[in-house]
Amino acid sequence: MRSGGKKVKPRKKTLQKRTTYLFLISAFILVCLIAYFVLYPQSEPVFDQTPKVAIVDHLNIQFPNQTFLNTIKAILNETGLEVDYYSSEQVTVDFYRNLPLHNYKLIIFRVHSTAECSVADQPPLVVFFSSEEYSNVRHISEQGDMRVVYVNFPDAHTGGYFGITPLFVKQSMKGRFNNTVVIAMGCEGLKHTNMAEAFKEKGAKAYISWNGSVSAQHTDEATACRLRNLIVENNAIGEAVTKTMKEVGPDPLDNSTLLFYPDTAEVRSYVIPYDAKP
Repeated sequence: MRSGGKKVKPRKKTLQKRTTYLFLISAFILVCLIAYFVLYPQSEPVFDQTPKVAIVDHLNIQFPNQTFLNTIKAILNETGLEVDYYSSEQVTVDFYRNLPLHNYKLIIFRVHSTAECSVADQPPLVVFFSSEEYSNVRHISEQGDMRVVYVNFPDAHTGGYFGITPLFVKQSMKGRFNNTVVIAMGCEGLKHTNMAEAFKEKGAKAYISWNGSVSAQHTDEATACRLRNLIVENNAIGEAVTKTMKEVGPDPLDNSTLLFYPDTAEVRSYVIPYDAKP
């Protein structure tokens, strides 16, 4: 039986156009993806394989002490390791972010720090200062979850600076430390253990700091003494800290003392290896 209607022919040209159009769209997306991965490679961070020592001298403008620097550089030369020196203007948020990538065996933070940073219903945090001026339009997500915070000096007439918290060490630093010994020379670095715990979680072997406030002069003297004990005399961490406190004593004004974290038999007996081989 014949149908009374007209025959409907396949719309070949329309289908061909649609197929061509979809192909071009797919090709365009593929080109965009390739360009993105070329411009912004997603590979793992590149680690420096050479074991080194870092001196982070955030205080060099406010409290310059060339005698101290000459002394500790001479001591560190005993290791045979390359020594990287960072002055105040280099100590930015991104500087801290990339620290684990350099394979430092020892990091000396001559950096302002405080344990007075806190928010409602949260325990106080130890914070390391940077020299990067504070802005509410930079590091926005990290400000939102307290990885970086506003810090300033008492009676300062500046707009303040960014400080990094233990959350920044855990979540924002790239890569991991390789059994690094961290010396935090600033105030209150071990008034609470949260910064020490963060470095430990990130791969550091030990963290040495003060349990209260300390003057720049006293922490310089104590650090030089401690490095002689650690490097020249090759003492273990526990013995080096004990000897330093006997030789230099607590801070004269605040009676702050040196501690190390974690206070375990392993860390107490740990001797810094400074074989210069990668």
